[in-house]
Amino acid sequence: MKIFTSQQIHELDEYTIEHEPIKSIDLMERAARALTLAISERWTRQVPVVVFAGPGNNGGDALAVARMLSEQGYEVKTYLFNISGHLSADCAENKRRLTEKKNRQLTEVTSEFDPPQLEAGMLVVDGLFGSGLNKPLAGGFASLVKYINASQAEVVSIDVPSGLMTEDNSYNVRANIIRATLTLTLQQRKLSFLFGENQQFIGQLRVLDIRLSKEGIYKTDAQYTMLEENEVRGMLKPRSPFAHKGTMGQAFIIAGSYGMAGAAVLTTKACLRAGAGKVTVHTPKRNVSILQNCVPEAVLQIDHEETTFTEAVSTEQFQAMAIGPGLGTTDQTAVALIAQLRRTTCPIVADADALNILANRRAWLQQLPKGIILTPHLKELERLEGQCIDSYERLTKARNLAEHLEGYVLLKGHYSALCLPDGRVVFNPTGNAGMATAGSGDVLTGIICGLLARGYSQQEACSIGMYLHGLAGDLAAQEVGEESLIASDLIRYLPKAFLRLK
Repeated sequence: MKIFTSQQIHELDEYTIEHEPIKSIDLMERAARALTLAISERWTRQVPVVVFAGPGNNGGDALAVARMLSEQGYEVKTYLFNISGHLSADCAENKRRLTEKKNRQLTEVTSEFDPPQLEAGMLVVDGLFGSGLNKPLAGGFASLVKYINASQAEVVSIDVPSGLMTEDNSYNVRANIIRATLTLTLQQRKLSFLFGENQQFIGQLRVLDIRLSKEGIYKTDAQYTMLEENEVRGMLKPRSPFAHKGTMGQAFIIAGSYGMAGAAVLTTKACLRAGAGKVTVHTPKRNVSILQNCVPEAVLQIDHEETTFTEAVSTEQFQAMAIGPGLGTTDQTAVALIAQLRRTTCPIVADADALNILANRRAWLQQLPKGIILTPHLKELERLEGQCIDSYERLTKARNLAEHLEGYVLLKGHYSALCLPDGRVVFNPTGNAGMATAGSGDVLTGIICGLLARGYSQQEACSIGMYLHGLAGDLAAQEVGEESLIASDLIRYLPKAFLRLK
């Protein structure tokens, strides 16, 4: 699923108008019908409605919705803000259509505004500004937004909560953004909807299909996409009836220090559950009995040190390597890590303490092999790339890092973002807040390593891996709830996630 910028959304509207063909006012009418249906499904005719319409096409949508709700018997008061004396053509037409209706209550605001009383049990339809907004709200509109937010009325926003920009809100004035109860966005999610700090404005989200041109959507390149289940299902490789452990790939994991054997256990179990034919774990002597008991299917390669990883080893026989979970960050381990990364020729997943070591020795980033996969959570990325104002800046830094390294950066979180070497970003829709628990990242590292060993490309392994990881979390949460979910549950439900896809 493609996620378009505000400019691309405008171009898709124009493409649809030209190639369907359809008049722009009729396309607006189509959108308004979808919006009105969604509103009427949630709020009854007994709920008084106040519509605030801006001077652009978002305001035109709002005026059309006001007319349609009135026709259905809702009590609707509409306020059209025409401060500059200029309305978009379609907004002006919908003003005319609403004016012609009997019993319509339309107030056009050109200068002073005496706001209506907003109370609990009322509904505000926010149609002030949509996806075309490119600067923070100020003056009277900022005051109106604050007035709406301070009320007890419920708010439904058309397309985008007024004041929120569709991509970068790093320097926005957050007090001047509508806090919607429900956002009815048109055709597709906006990029800013995927960022945690913006959820307070969006409320519940519904995406309404207004039938923009499928051909136009297909032809438009998108820098951002969202994985879909059928897309992931299509990536899965068939398993030959004549397969044996030698043909299913050998994975190598360097993980665990004294006191952190659990990280090695989780990574290894997940790697095996992802379908790798054979998994070898390099770990310190102190971890041997734990791993032999917890993961009897794994082969152990024992570091000569008691407690830490100290020396790079050969990886020639392996098809993939994961390094970092529970590794520790001592100087000796750091030297062994960079030596290991330099000598390894198979695909690599680097996570956890591998990232922390690199963050403390940023010059070493230049020595990382092309195609490496880094899987930082938010704080690990900031250790690597510096503090960030918000999620958009964090995503930008992750994208730049992937391009610079000619590798893959999987930024973990709700809607995990896989940043590709060419600058594109793939978001993951699966997963839940129950996965915010220690060890979840180790499980993801193991899954990706197992898929790499199976012969999947880096992009495929990351895409399938993060989708399965989140899906396993969703299936687990259905059984144990989000509060009680732990990382080992993800491994336990990984087979069910595979079965769901197959």
